[in-house]
Amino acid sequence: MPGLYPVTFGEIELLRDLDRQDGWVLSKDGVPQSYVDLQDPTYLEFEYVRLMADVIDLLPEGPLTCVHVGGGACTIPRYVAATRSGSRHIVIEPDGLLVDLIREQLDLRSVPRLKVMVQDGRDGIARVWDSSADLVVLDAFAGATMPVELGTAEYMSDLARVLRPSGLLLINLADGKGLSFARRLVATVLGAYRHVALLAEPGVLRGRRFGNLIVAASRTELPVDLLTRRAAGGLTQARCVYGEALTRFVAGASPIRDGDPVLAPVPPPAVFG
Repeated sequence: MPGLYPVTFGEIELLRDLDRQDGWVLSKDGVPQSYVDLQDPTYLEFEYVRLMADVIDLLPEGPLTCVHVGGGACTIPRYVAATRSGSRHIVIEPDGLLVDLIREQLDLRSVPRLKVMVQDGRDGIARVWDSSADLVVLDAFAGATMPVELGTAEYMSDLARVLRPSGLLLINLADGKGLSFARRLVATVLGAYRHVALLAEPGVLRGRRFGNLIVAASRTELPVDLLTRRAAGGLTQARCVYGEALTRFVAGASPIRDGDPVLAPVPPPAVFG
């Protein structure tokens, strides 16, 4: 049912999509967090989620073992379950009441082979076995802000531990003017992975407006030519930055380490207003 619901860390609003009978938006403090279509999990309303799906689609065919840091309405687990039958999912989400809400109101029980760990991202990943995942998705936000403790070199190392040698890491972050946080986060990821690409809408990449950026990283080669074409073919005609262009993007930014005084970017009020 649409409405406001109390959760562990505040209040969640569920909104029905008036254009799609089974479409739902999960919003917190006025910030859209997730969109799901209960009858068609392959329908992805948010462009940055579509970019993540484009990267996942380029992995070798067959079921995947996935770890998702940040649950929300579990859009990506639903998508992978629909497109790769037999996939397994561990979702790490610290808000237990939110998990209960999604189970009850948005049919989370319909997603096969999904296990939820009610823990924060650091403690939850520490419990996952070494070399056990084909895909790790880091999409954790407190409102519109990514927790800095999930963007450090120490945490990237732990995520790398969980991934199989050919595994893929996907990170959703948000940044605005100057992209200083994005540059430092990419520098951090480059310290743990040999192959890294950054995908975003051109205006966001130029720092002209606040928005989402997707980092894809692996210890094996990424299909950057295919990624570039897929990104450019979407609604926002996103760009894929890698290699020397990514080195120039980072521009000497220093990696983030535990304890560093880093301010995660906060969107201007008008972004969601």
